[in-house]
Amino acid sequence: MKYKHILVALELSEESNVLIDRAVFLAKQFNADVSFIHIDGTHGEIYPELVDIQAQPDENPLGEPKMDQLRAFVVQANHPVKHFLIGTGDLSEKLKGTIEENGVELLICGHHHDFWSKIVSYSKHLINNSPVDILVVPIKSN
Repeated sequence: MKYKHILVALELSEESNVLIDRAVFLAKQFNADVSFIHIDGTHGEIYPELVDIQAQPDENPLGEPKMDQLRAFVVQANHPVKHFLIGTGDLSEKLKGTIEENGVELLICGHHHDFWSKIVSYSKHLINNSPVDILVVPIKSN
């Protein structure tokens, strides 16, 4: 299958760079668009709508320190980023609509190989709710 639009689910950690690198590699192979999504689930659903900081660069839905970290991912990509969707709540609940609205064909997410991920796997929730192919990239824990 030739993917035309790849969506990368990012956390606020350097480990997300592994996912970005994978997405950019695949995008170059398929001549595909790349978009990012970050959902902050720490405070519940404060902002029900997603903000595209590529289209609205002055929007600051998560506060300046977090936004600086997120903007650094665009620089890290060294590749055009079509959309960078930011919001709050539960990523798995926002996925279906986001994927359909943006014509996404591949979702890339990470999975930590640590004690807690063996008990509670967030990747499983994404897999159960995604209407498109998913590439789950193992993230080695320190």
